[in-house]
Amino acid sequence: MQTFRSEIENPIVEKDIIELARKIELFNNGKIDEEKFRSLRLARGVYGQRQEGVQMIRIKIPYGKLKSNQLRRISEVSDEYSRGRLHITTRQDIQIHYVDLNRTPELWAELEKDEVTVREACGNVVRNVTASETAGIDVNEPFDVSPYADAIFKFFLRNPICQEMGRKFKVSFSSTDEDTGLSYLHDIGYIAKVKDGVRGFKVMVAGGLGSQPRHADVLYDFVETDKIIPIMEGVLRVFDRFGERKSRAKARMKFLVKDIGLEAFRALIDEEQNAIEFKSVAIDADAYVPSIPVSVEAPQVDIKDQAAFDLWKSTNLIPQKQEGYVAIGIKVLLGDFYTDKARLLADLIDKYAAGEVRLTLRQNIVIPFVKEDLVPFFYTELEKLGFVEAGYNKAVDITACPGTDTCNLGIASSTGIADELERVIKAEYPQYLKNDDVVIKISGCMNACGQHNMANIGFQGMSVRTPDKLVAPALQVLLGGGNLGDGNATFADKVVKVPSKRGPEALRRILNDFEANANGKKFVEYYKETGDRYFYDLLNDLQDVSNLTPEDFIDWGTQEEYVKEIGVGECAGVVIDLIATLFLESEEKIDNAKESFDNKVYSGAIYYAYQSLVNSAKALLLADNAKTNTHAGIIKDFDEKFVASGKINLGVTFADLIYQINKFAPTQEFAAKYIDNANDFLGKVKAFREKDTAAI
Repeated sequence: MQTFRSEIENPIVEKDIIELARKIELFNNGKIDEEKFRSLRLARGVYGQRQEGVQMIRIKIPYGKLKSNQLRRISEVSDEYSRGRLHITTRQDIQIHYVDLNRTPELWAELEKDEVTVREACGNVVRNVTASETAGIDVNEPFDVSPYADAIFKFFLRNPICQEMGRKFKVSFSSTDEDTGLSYLHDIGYIAKVKDGVRGFKVMVAGGLGSQPRHADVLYDFVETDKIIPIMEGVLRVFDRFGERKSRAKARMKFLVKDIGLEAFRALIDEEQNAIEFKSVAIDADAYVPSIPVSVEAPQVDIKDQAAFDLWKSTNLIPQKQEGYVAIGIKVLLGDFYTDKARLLADLIDKYAAGEVRLTLRQNIVIPFVKEDLVPFFYTELEKLGFVEAGYNKAVDITACPGTDTCNLGIASSTGIADELERVIKAEYPQYLKNDDVVIKISGCMNACGQHNMANIGFQGMSVRTPDKLVAPALQVLLGGGNLGDGNATFADKVVKVPSKRGPEALRRILNDFEANANGKKFVEYYKETGDRYFYDLLNDLQDVSNLTPEDFIDWGTQEEYVKEIGVGECAGVVIDLIATLFLESEEKIDNAKESFDNKVYSGAIYYAYQSLVNSAKALLLADNAKTNTHAGIIKDFDEKFVASGKINLGVTFADLIYQINKFAPTQEFAAKYIDNANDFLGKVKAFREKDTAAI
């Protein structure tokens, strides 16, 4: 604890961290109730994880703005206390996983060195204040909402009125009437307006998702900027006092307003103003210091694939209101990226942009203030990081929560099916790389962290029981949701529930029908015109659970893609050809690993090496007619069949060799070692295979 005292300059933060350390000690010694301890740690960003004995840490990134020094700091913390992976949430936070509870105070202390906090990132408090990722650069905005989001964040952080509420409270700011901050699904949402030359906001209240989504009401059509803090304080006081606490399922503000009505709720807010110290809180927007772009000459670059570059420019560049600049949208698959990429990105924006990135509500990254003549250079640099996938904020850009990967509440895999659906769209519907109408979102359970019930096409993780009582992973298909702008929206209807492995077929049918019959209409309009019964009939046969195959009982992302012809019983010739192909792929993955290593993208290098290791092991198992459904199964079976039996000597178990990927941060040193491991392993299994076939 003394180290916190000496390193933290802010005495309030210092006290917070020392208190967390003390409570952890009390909890470990059985001197504090688990429920009370849970409430305290949640309000400090420490969240229980699906895997026993480790925690998820949620890092609060107000309105998604992250400076380069803060990105580096978060990367250092992730390497030291986690596994070098960063996850962007749908509320512009960053999460890191597999953290030891006892190390969370020192982790927090490290973050605070660059003014990064975990305080009130979870728990029954005011959560992260989100905003349009284009705030301050949007060509259509009446003014920059960033100073106002910043003021709300600072005013309510550690504010005693919102520390022990019955449930969480979510706030958003939208820069324009497009409502890109999604005000309609928040406890309180602000949409920027100007009336008679005066800045203000339209105020939405009591929206929410979850199992019972509710569209927010218009609390006020227009309030001047100095009233937004007093109004929010009034709302919080009313919610704290009158909101449900016993039944967690009814403890959100949306249920309170639904029960008492908007007029009664507004009257309570007005009454509460008497107890509020500041009836007006002026926010000095001019005092807010925006990031300043650097002035540099554009380096000359050679674009190797002009067609790919042109496609990327057409989907990933965002116009800016500042003349001569654009923003770059980076599509981040499932919101996951690694610290080595983060550091290189921080270096890039420091030298050639404005030293900041924005995290988006669709789990992506935006780089603002890129000089137009620097776009080709940025493309070549981002290409080295694997950050130039086309389709930013387009149909192919699917949002998904972590689901069963790490979340305690996950029922079915959201990341696995998201990965597969993106593959289907890229392969079969390339025109959707440029489609910004169709929005697809996936959640692993009804809590809707992936915001599935506000999507045009949504999927919710569930389970389904067969006639003989077997349980299989399933997806609820929802259709017709959408953001209509200015605080207006529709929520998606539940249409059918299908086994998870039929999710891609459901998407194909929906898109094929839309392509054939919409006649240029937007998806929301087309769905409203056709109705849920039409799509029920279109998809109904996919609900049949009387004819499931064994593969239907294994969720997405937990196995190798099922290919019927490589199962047990295929002819020896086919199997031998497949084995040779797998060895070739292993060699290619090692080459890819070396290329990533040369580009200093060590996380990519490591993962390519991991894929090579799995491929090589899979080849020998197939030769032995063994099942290869999952990576974990491949690793386990390879140890049993080849290492434990003494057929192949690795000096360690294959599990110990390959699972280094989960134990080390993606450093240059580890990447080099892991690539060597993969190369040596491939040599050993190929030698074994040659010897084995020669003996036949």
